[in-house]
Amino acid sequence: MKRILFLCSRNKLRSPTAEETFRNRPGIEVDSAGLAPDAEVSLSGEQIEWADLIIVMENVHKQRLNRKFRRFLSGKRIVVLGIPDKYPYMDEKLVELLELKCRPHLV
Repeated sequence: MKRILFLCSRNKLRSPTAEETFRNRPGIEVDSAGLAPDAEVSLSGEQIEWADLIIVMENVHKQRLNRKFRRFLSGKRIVVLGIPDKYPYMDEKLVELLELKCRPHLV
């Protein structure tokens, strides 16, 4: 079972959409969190330790992750999708982008 953690800023739109989109896929478990102080679900070290793969939406998220959680990241694979914060939760275009950009990392 592959464990994937999706991260964005506030855990309101992109990362929860990713979590919902991939929730019932065979062979993977998913979780999501945010890196901003006002995130719906704030990222914890335990979530990072749990994850086999961390997927962030933008380069700025990878930078924040490295800055705030460096001690938890040893040996962790981090993928940047390059999806901007311009889509509502579960937006059809966002789901399509997530499906396309995550496909190579879900196998």
